[in-house]
Amino acid sequence: MSAIEVPPLRAEDLCGTGVLLVSPNSRLRSELRSKLQAPRWVLTEAGSGAEALEHLQENPRELLLMDPMLPDLEASEFSVMVREQFPGVQIISVNPHTGTLVLGTSAPTSLATRLTEAVYTGGSPQPVPRTPASIRALRSGLDGPRGIRGMVGESAAMQRVYQHIHMVARRDATVLITGESGTGKDLVAQAVHGLSAREKKPLVQINCAAIPEPLLEAELFGYVKGSFTGAVQSRIGRIHAAHGGTLFLDEIGDMPLSLQSKILRFLEQGEVQRLGGNDHLKVDVRVVAATNADLQSLVKQRLFREDLYFRLAVFPIKLPPLRERFGDVRKLAEAFLTKFAPGAMLSAEALEVLEAHEWPGNVRELRNVLERASILAGEERQILEEHILL
Repeated sequence: MSAIEVPPLRAEDLCGTGVLLVSPNSRLRSELRSKLQAPRWVLTEAGSGAEALEHLQENPRELLLMDPMLPDLEASEFSVMVREQFPGVQIISVNPHTGTLVLGTSAPTSLATRLTEAVYTGGSPQPVPRTPASIRALRSGLDGPRGIRGMVGESAAMQRVYQHIHMVARRDATVLITGESGTGKDLVAQAVHGLSAREKKPLVQINCAAIPEPLLEAELFGYVKGSFTGAVQSRIGRIHAAHGGTLFLDEIGDMPLSLQSKILRFLEQGEVQRLGGNDHLKVDVRVVAATNADLQSLVKQRLFREDLYFRLAVFPIKLPPLRERFGDVRKLAEAFLTKFAPGAMLSAEALEVLEAHEWPGNVRELRNVLERASILAGEERQILEEHILL
């Protein structure tokens, strides 16, 4: 990497290059704005990573000047998001203290010749002009829906989740949803099913941690009459009940090892054998699993089968914790108030308390806090700070 002080640029250096400057530092933005002037630069500014991603969705840019001290995202995480979603954008880091630019090792696209020669040694790369093809490349992957029905949140982290849901819903690949407790993994499973070709077929859910081990196998695979004490009639299992639709295995990390091999066999062969029976019943089921456990760690501890992990994690979707969903607390709080206290409003002080909290219980905790606040507020039409008990 190399760093140089940015000199004022001449009009002939570059023609109409789109630049997005993202920094919470207003002084830095003002300084760079004075150097990157129209008509040769088309400059847009953003104060956060989420705002910058929204700008890129609406208007492609060739260059992204990034202050690493973003208020809502780690610089490395933000860079990965931009490279994945906007592959035609070149990221240039800006030192917030000195105003210098730091370029990485990737070849620049539309930088001024004078700037690229100063940064890169061994010759300067040729600028790539803005063309219809490059515009299409910048827009690739961005035209999908921005939300999922039933899910609230417009943060960059959730936009990525929505994008993944739409990508995999129309396929039959198994999906593994991971994330902390209370992040809404069940809503993702419902969305995957609801957007799939199986939407009119059953969505059958089973919580692997809520059913005692001796009963879990019977619940999943079914049983024939007389196979055990109390089996007074034959019964199909949850897997068979999901035929044509989707089976949601919640808390898959808590599934006993003794059952994991049978689930793997079902996934590979597409058939089930009921307890006490000799018949092998063919089933057409799409599987979505979810866990708040670190399955890879469980695999190393020999508490979870590695082959089952790889079979489930064909398409992983990781849900971000609420503390990483910048800007979503307010929207979620307003959505919960609509349900618990229609017409009530959050005071500025109450919102400030909510946004400052770390939310270890994530969206579920926020929901409980708002339900409690709506009860404490009584007939008042405003939720005050005193109503927010954390």
